Amino acid sequence: MAKSEQVIKDLDRVIGLINTDMKDIPAEEKKQMVADTIDHFDNYVSPGWLKYRKSVSSDSEQGAVLEWQDEGAYCYGLNGEKFIDCLGGFGIYTCGHRNPEILKTVKAQLDHQALHSQELLDPLRGYLAKALADITPGDLQYCFFTNGGAEAVEMALKLARIATGGRWFISTVGAFHGKSMGAISMGGKSTYRIPYIPMVQQVQHVEYGVAEDVRKAIKNLQAVGEKVAGVILEPIQGEAGVIVPPAGYLQEVREICDETGVALIFDEIQTGMGRTGTMWRCEAEGVTPDIMTYGKAFGGGIMPITGIICKPKMWVQDLIDNPWLLGSPTFGGNPVCCAAAIATIKYMLENDIPGVCKRKGEVLKAGLQSLAEKYPEVIQEVRGTGLMLAVEFHTCELGYETAKGLFARRVMTAGTLVNAKTIRFEPTAVISEQDIKDVISRMDEALADTKKAFEL
Repeated sequence: MAKSEQVIKDLDRVIGLINTDMKDIPAEEKKQMVADTIDHFDNYVSPGWLKYRKSVSSDSEQGAVLEWQDEGAYCYGLNGEKFIDCLGGFGIYTCGHRNPEILKTVKAQLDHQALHSQELLDPLRGYLAKALADITPGDLQYCFFTNGGAEAVEMALKLARIATGGRWFISTVGAFHGKSMGAISMGGKSTYRIPYIPMVQQVQHVEYGVAEDVRKAIKNLQAVGEKVAGVILEPIQGEAGVIVPPAGYLQEVREICDETGVALIFDEIQTGMGRTGTMWRCEAEGVTPDIMTYGKAFGGGIMPITGIICKPKMWVQDLIDNPWLLGSPTFGGNPVCCAAAIATIKYMLENDIPGVCKRKGEVLKAGLQSLAEKYPEVIQEVRGTGLMLAVEFHTCELGYETAKGLFARRVMTAGTLVNAKTIRFEPTAVISEQDIKDVISRMDEALADTKKAFEL
């Protein structure tokens, strides 16, 4: 058989699986899918991936769970394993998995157009930009749509340089802004940076949560003749372990940027779209940045769409004269993704998703705090706000053992900063109160097992 014929045969089988309800896939076929997936990841994706995901994957059918279906607050494995999703795709699934209202809009859009011609005017991009300007703080107005979070950060950095004429950036230790070259240059974790050094130069990192360090860094650079383009901050550091800065920090940095003529960039990719109890985290302190990135939940958990929005003053003449100067991503702002984002904004406003995140977050956090008090030898701290929460353990090993225990009890979580010392809890806003109770109950059992295993 010719190679192309074999590929067609192989893919015809895969397409058949896609078109088959999970319950109708024969047991032997499911077993073969597990074996295929393990082989394909080892030989065609990344030899280290299964080891990295060792709490959920192994070289046995019992250890490897293939995700195949999702709905509401749950993820389902190929063999019917039902997980309460407390990871939420690192913030993607605020509106739930396959939210019916958003999915309906996306399907309707697909029925008449998916991608855009690249030449004619695409109206949904305009409608979405107007809606975004309407729901963001202050005078944020001009939008640029991209595909992934790192790409949005790249555009924010480029815009800050174009608009201010500066070259230096101030970022923070522990920051995470993505893994493309510019974004990772802003990152504050050595694990991600070392393999690529030297990268984008003219970046200075300061301690997160200390506004005076931002002031000193800018003043010192300007004193020696350097021009600073921007300060980039997560309003709450996500990958660093859900680090909430002191009250007033964002406001003080805003004042520093105004005093020094530096652009302020807020990375709201994870904190935005209701996750922390307000539509945007910066609203909690009444602060408006010059540029803001968004993503994760922006596509409603159905389509990938991210981007930036900025104040009018940032959209300088160079960008008016050459709209493609900032960038021209082929799929940025495409109709099907814009349809998803439009439906997401409507759903969030109609159902007060920020308020839901606030209320349910308080219940979940109280439950986690009660476990911290019950197991002080295992848990060091519970922190976060809304449905962006984290539990920090005394050691990485304790966190990993507890994460494994949660997985075994069908609760999906994940660590931060490539280890499990801190486990994040970012469930969907559609999680029920009973599910929250079940999460706390199952974690109680997992913590008891961890305590016993380490003889604490």
